[in-house]
Parts: sequence; structure tokens; C-alpha cells
Amino acid sequence: MRTTTFKPNPELDELGKFFTIAARRIDAAQAAPEMFSGAIDAAWHRLTEDPAAYHALTIQHAGRTLVHVESAGTGFISWVDVYEEAYGPLPAIWFTNADGTVNTKSLTRYRESGEVWAEWNCSPAPGDGDDLTSVAITR
Repeated sequence: MRTTTFKPNPELDELGKFFTIAARRIDAAQAAPEMFSGAIDAAWHRLTEDPAAYHALTIQHAGRTLVHVESAGTGFISWVDVYEEAYGPLPAIWFTNADGTVNTKSLTRYRESGEVWAEWNCSPAPGDGDDLTSVAITR
């Protein structure tokens, strides 16, 4: 059996945590978590270009295949408390755009209030494994 390994990468580390939270929410019949980080979403897009690595990461963290789907919105990010219980406060990478710019206003608001209000344009959804050759991605 082929084993896929990953180089240390903060975006992929956070994506793995996000997949774990997604699986818990899906299992509890809750809405999928909102992906509000441009930097982590960009890493998610890059990872889908390697179906074997993508499959390995979703299986490792979610116990199943997850797919990337369009799910645009804006508002309160409802899963932050679950993240904090499991991993501690959100790191700055969650407030970083795809170009590497940190949204210091949003990060400061989160650090002061413990809440995240943001825009998102995608979320995970359960996949059946056949999605590995045609992962649904919209930019």
C-alpha cells in the first residue's frame, strides 16, 4: 500500500483540523463549516490537484472523502468554539488572504471578542470516493 506523507505546512495543518471539525458537524447533522481563510482555501485548491494526497488528508482527518463545494455567504462563523475546545485559539493563518496578507482588523476583533464574522465562498461536503477524479472546485 502506498503511503502519502506531507511536509510541515501551517495551511495544511489547519485544513486537517478543519476537516476534522467538518466530519463532526456532518455526523451531527449540522451545517458544514464555512471556509473563511483565503490562505487555507488556496492550499485546499492546490491539494485537490493531487487526488491521492487529497484523499489521504481527508481520510486521515475526517475519516472519509470530503469534497470542496461552492457555498458563499457572510456572517458569524459558527464552528470557532468547537475549534477552540479541540485546538486552542485560531492562529493568524485563519485571517490571512490567499496573497499572504493578514486581515489585522478581523484578527484583532476575534482576539478581543472570541467571535469571527467573515465572508466565505466554499465549504466541505461528503464525497463518495468517485469525486477524486473530478473534485468540484469553483473559484
